[in-house]
Amino acid sequence: MPVAMTRCGTAWHSPSKGSNLKVCIVSDSHDHREPLAAAVAEAKSLGAQAVLHCGDLVAPSTLHAIVPLGLPIHLIHGNNSGDLFNLYRFTQAAENRVHYYGQDGSFTLEQRRIFVVHYPHYARAMALTGDYDLVCNGHEHRAVVERIRNVKGEETLRIDPGTVAGVSAPATYVLGDLRALEFEIRPVPR
Repeated sequence: MPVAMTRCGTAWHSPSKGSNLKVCIVSDSHDHREPLAAAVAEAKSLGAQAVLHCGDLVAPSTLHAIVPLGLPIHLIHGNNSGDLFNLYRFTQAAENRVHYYGQDGSFTLEQRRIFVVHYPHYARAMALTGDYDLVCNGHEHRAVVERIRNVKGEETLRIDPGTVAGVSAPATYVLGDLRALEFEIRPVPR
């Protein structure tokens, strides 16, 4: 099942100085703490230094399964938003290292412009702008790594890591290297 994607052409070959930043991309955990923790723990053991969660976390308490792993977490809420008030409160504690963006998030890691949203149609539209190196989404409950030709005549990578919880689909996540822009769909360990 592993799929590695690399980008061809000059747009993908502007690596930053320093070490490669690996990320664990997850989505649609739907309150399932164990598979979320298993995916993030495995990704950390493989060198991941940050987590991108593409929505449908649902209960903020689900984060208790991965916060102790010490990785910064970049999170949006999705369509099964749960308790947004307590999610916001939880993310305000500096020791949690959680960056909560609301419905969608735009940020930079390893000099890569990243956009995270839950909905695939919204993700495809943002990829088309050419303003981002990587656009991530959830909601589909199936893992997808694709290149989208954007309006600037280049390609933007869109990733849906599938459902980390295995809700009506195999439990998957994506491990990626932001410097090289190489990503692999991985099964969640049991």
